[in-house]
Amino acid sequence: MKYITFGKDNDKVSEIIIGLMRISEMTTDQVAELINTGLEEGINFLDTADCYTNGVAEQVLGDTFTGNPGLREKVFLQSKCGIRNDDDFTWFDFSKEHILEAVDASLKRLQTDYLDCLLLHRPDALMEAEEIAEAFDILYKAGKVRNFGVSNQNPIMMDMIRKYVNYPITTNQVQLSPAFTPSLDAGFHVNMKTDPAIMRDGSLFEYCRMNDIVIQAWSPLQYGYFEGVYLGSDKYPELNKVLDRMAAERGVSATAVALAWILRYPGRTQVVTGTTKPSRIREAAKATEISLTKKEWYEIYLSAGNDLP
Repeated sequence: MKYITFGKDNDKVSEIIIGLMRISEMTTDQVAELINTGLEEGINFLDTADCYTNGVAEQVLGDTFTGNPGLREKVFLQSKCGIRNDDDFTWFDFSKEHILEAVDASLKRLQTDYLDCLLLHRPDALMEAEEIAEAFDILYKAGKVRNFGVSNQNPIMMDMIRKYVNYPITTNQVQLSPAFTPSLDAGFHVNMKTDPAIMRDGSLFEYCRMNDIVIQAWSPLQYGYFEGVYLGSDKYPELNKVLDRMAAERGVSATAVALAWILRYPGRTQVVTGTTKPSRIREAAKATEISLTKKEWYEIYLSAGNDLP
């Protein structure tokens, strides 16, 4: 397993993150097995959110911590707040009041005293950075949150927050996979009259690299916005052919190669794997042992249906 430094205290965290969005139907024994399998492979980073099954995922994780003394202290725990679901109505809220209430509710469900990192989940167009700063100050000084980050935000949004907040933005969690590459496409097609040339996020990846912000890639095996998994899909025959070939050459799974493609991006990068199967956690862990050449990286990119000028 490879590690990066993370946050104000330079915590040593794994490049692979176990995403726990889908654990609400699992038993605490199953969740403990999943986490412990990760720890055996060197994965020490867990990611969840208050909106995952309306808090049930956090509650199951909290019950797992309580039933397995010492487990909480072995992991770096990250959660997110800001997405609200009221009577099947979804909206975003970065108000000081909601952030503070949401964190207290998460800590109660997770049965822990603190989060290692808190992300603002999705952008709130009505956010007031001054309120975010006040909430972060209260949470940090109370020892409830050690680090702060965002998800799915562009550079201007992050700059607006950074103007007022006294703590660094440690990470930005965004979607990335060989079959979902809008940020990369725009970079390749600068100054061209093609659809891939449309800059949709303000050079997000370059901004994060320049400002020492960790990129956390979610849905690394999906195409589109939760449209499906590209591995084994007849929609991506060439991509699967290339991944399978490179996997066979290395004696690993296609999953490992696909995740290694993301981790090949320069700078500090992590991958969030949402699997609930211990065997696939072991597959994912092998991604950090793979060093793709630049030529191989571009071959995977092109085999997904992308092009270069």
